[in-house]
Amino acid sequence: MNSAAWTTYGAHHLARGTQVPEVDRLAWGFWPSGPGAEILGDLRGRRVADLGSGLGKHAAHLVEAHGAVVDAVEASPTQHQRATARYGRLPGLNLILADAVDHLRQAEPYDVIYSIHGFAYVEPRRMLPAVAAALAPGGRLVFSVLHTDSDGHGPSSTVTPRPETLHLAGGGRLTVQMWVLAPELWEDLLEEHGLIVERVDILDAPPADGSPVSCSVFHARRRSRVTSRPRTSTPPPPNTALGVGAILHSPHGVLLGRHRRRTWELPGGTVESGESLTRTVVREVREETGCTVREEDVVLLGMLLDDVGDVVRATVAAVVTVWDGEPADQPREPVGDWRWWPLDGLPNGLFVPSAQCLTAWRPELPIDHPPARFHPLGSNGTPSAGG
Repeated sequence: MNSAAWTTYGAHHLARGTQVPEVDRLAWGFWPSGPGAEILGDLRGRRVADLGSGLGKHAAHLVEAHGAVVDAVEASPTQHQRATARYGRLPGLNLILADAVDHLRQAEPYDVIYSIHGFAYVEPRRMLPAVAAALAPGGRLVFSVLHTDSDGHGPSSTVTPRPETLHLAGGGRLTVQMWVLAPELWEDLLEEHGLIVERVDILDAPPADGSPVSCSVFHARRRSRVTSRPRTSTPPPPNTALGVGAILHSPHGVLLGRHRRRTWELPGGTVESGESLTRTVVREVREETGCTVREEDVVLLGMLLDDVGDVVRATVAAVVTVWDGEPADQPREPVGDWRWWPLDGLPNGLFVPSAQCLTAWRPELPIDHPPARFHPLGSNGTPSAGG
């Protein structure tokens, strides 16, 4: 719906012959006042993405005045056409016609990602994982969104869209769906996806305008390292002290699910009486994700030992090389919301055993977690020489 509306909007201005205006600063609100490009930091030579770039005028300003290298991503063909006609030959500016999320999923990391009013048109839980994964470690995210509309309606306390009006020059209007969320809700969503919120600014219309319109500007960063979230301090019952963590890795990343305790976890669980380790992996992957795995497609990496209270907890890290099916939430399972996370964009709040399994598999991953003693296993599940 939103893409169609903006395509109609762009076609309207193409038919009117509306010229793309020059800008000499960034305006995060709906008026030429407030902060400018300085809130993005030093951009010279930096790799920058403008999401929902519209006419490309802000991206062009950052290239010409601040020395940035900018990918301006716009989903509307007619808005992209207008931008290309005006700025298509500007060195350092790459005008891209694409869905922002689809683009971010295959893009090289950015030092800065920004959006002026574009975030409100995309479902946040679709946009934010892609943004977090596309930011370089320590990279900056700045975006503005509507806070109070022209009718005086304030932000919502739930992650749901609502209809808003897009006015056309010369008369007429279009209806769009927007996520106009309370700042606290945006902050929770950003932190859920591994982004540190540094500041939130509320920009009101100038008093002379007499308008109730305001917008929020969010300043966030991607963490340089991924954090883990500890287990409960209560030691596990004796029959749950041995578990497995299954690493399923595809071109889209590694598979992680959200536990009801709000940790991100690999598929896995405890070894049941009489089970082999590979059989436990097969069962747990099927029970939690619905995917089918054969035992011969499970590679046991090794055993991780650490302490929970006075109990030694053992977790076996395993890699699943082949599986059938697509991960999906399963009834009555405590872990769901299965997603593929790129290795350079893992979420914060990893469950400690999952974090330990991932660094046993890829030691270079920047994950902070309590240390564990790692004992490599041979292909038959026995300790390898020197382990």
